[in-house]
Amino acid sequence: MLMTVAKRKNASAFRLPVSRKRRQALWHRMLVVIFGVALVAVWEGACHWYQISDFVLPPPSQILKALVEGFRSGQLLTGIKVTGFEIVLGFLFAAAAALALGTLISQIRIVEVVLYPYVVAIQTLPKVAIAPLILVWVGFGIESKILIAAMVAFFPILVNTIVGLKSTPEAKLELMRSLSANRWKTFWYVQWPEALPYIFAGLNVGIVMAVLGAIVGEFIGSKAGLGYLLLQMNYNLDVAGMFSVLVVLGLMGVLFNLIAQYAHRRIVFWRRESSAGGH
Repeated sequence: MLMTVAKRKNASAFRLPVSRKRRQALWHRMLVVIFGVALVAVWEGACHWYQISDFVLPPPSQILKALVEGFRSGQLLTGIKVTGFEIVLGFLFAAAAALALGTLISQIRIVEVVLYPYVVAIQTLPKVAIAPLILVWVGFGIESKILIAAMVAFFPILVNTIVGLKSTPEAKLELMRSLSANRWKTFWYVQWPEALPYIFAGLNVGIVMAVLGAIVGEFIGSKAGLGYLLLQMNYNLDVAGMFSVLVVLGLMGVLFNLIAQYAHRRIVFWRRESSAGGH
């Protein structure tokens, strides 16, 4: 009986931090919502109180009307499909190339010495400047936007992959050597798991950069997409419509970032468990 009571006390003591953590997470979400509602209310009130022109700063109510009209007409939905496709494909290409090249650079010294300076030099070139060249080489189709999105998202993923693979504690590497593990087993069982938190940090940045890259490509030359809509609304002085597109782009960026964070939590689960145990 005493052992049963002790077990129940231990179980409740173990559940308390989890419950407290959930309440804290719920409170944080509520704070985000409260701050957003307060910001919109202040924005709406300031526009009416100071009689700000809609051509300078439209109130949230006008932006909401533009959002509803954009979805009703199908313009925003079509733009989301086109731009979303460019973002996802560009991000996937960037992630695959960055993971492969980052692994080679971190594992083979001669590859790092020869290739990495050129990668840095290419990355320092402004993408807005080379985007017209990409359009000339690839064309005005969706392929050029995917390529630009991939180029913008590539470098953060690459750098984090290299840093992550090189951050393995020396003690773990010495342990694998003492066990006579070959290079592949050391990489797969030690270096790769240690690098995953860094890699996902790069992926979180890369997916947001892919959004920017796709929009840059559409600005330079396109016939569809959210960037194309922004340009058309700018020509027509539809400021509320421009804000509605910006809202959609912001929501897309947040959604992609949340998906990356969810994948991070599901795949790198041992880091979450260790941090919970530390508390």
